[in-house]
Amino acid sequence: MTRDEPIAVGEKVADVTTTLVRPDGTVEETALSELAADRPVLLSFYTVDFSPDCIDEWCSFRDFDWFSSGEHVQVVGSSKSSANLHRRFIDYLGLNFPLFADTDLELSDAFGVTYRALGLSRRSRRSCFLVDEDLTIQYRWVGEHWLDPTRDTPPVDEIHEAITERLDVTEPETFGFQ
Repeated sequence: MTRDEPIAVGEKVADVTTTLVRPDGTVEETALSELAADRPVLLSFYTVDFSPDCIDEWCSFRDFDWFSSGEHVQVVGSSKSSANLHRRFIDYLGLNFPLFADTDLELSDAFGVTYRALGLSRRSRRSCFLVDEDLTIQYRWVGEHWLDPTRDTPPVDEIHEAITERLDVTEPETFGFQ
């Protein structure tokens, strides 16, 4: 199902199944509901692997230790890049979370974040969604740059705060160490 507008907080997203590439290199067809049944999913859409803006984005997620702990939320990326390219991208950046190879943009369409770059090639708009076990959207951020949505960068601090608030997460004491 293709949406004209990004899905809103409080709405349920369609359960889409597509190729998931895990950090260990395994590839399998996986439904969004399978991932969300384990724990909430922070799904981050981006354009393609190895573009400089996406490298910066994924490095910020990788380096933000709270996301990588995996205790409260699982980070999952999605772009139209192929499974083979995702494997190389995961290895290159040392990512510890999986990436959906949404080559037909069915997942992107379900979230309403597909657009045409310069009116030509279809791709996913930069965006992040927190999806709970019922596939209900608990948080969303969608890039709004008028010409090139790849210029928008997800606000990691805001996402962290939203997840902490929505999932009622109490952060452990760090004793002043970050």
